[in-house]
Amino acid sequence: METEANKLYVGNLPYSMTDESLAELFTSFGEVTEAKVISDKFSGRSKGFGFVTMADEKMAEKAIAEMNGKEVEGRAIVVNVSRPKEPRPNRY
Repeated sequence: METEANKLYVGNLPYSMTDESLAELFTSFGEVTEAKVISDKFSGRSKGFGFVTMADEKMAEKAIAEMNGKEVEGRAIVVNVSRPKEPRPNRY
């Protein structure tokens, strides 16, 4: 299973978080190449997590070390290296 060491999963985000504000949170650690808050495809409401891609691995490691557990708008966010989506079991 291959991972992109510079792509980060960011969980427990405040529902008010946007792609732009998520990118802003991580710019102090280096260049953010992409930031995406995942939203429900029907309601458009944030699902409370997203992904941030840093320009390189060292920046990503620093961001994990400093941001994991940090409080953002009253919520302790979770930051770690993103893992590929696991296939969901077929329930039928």
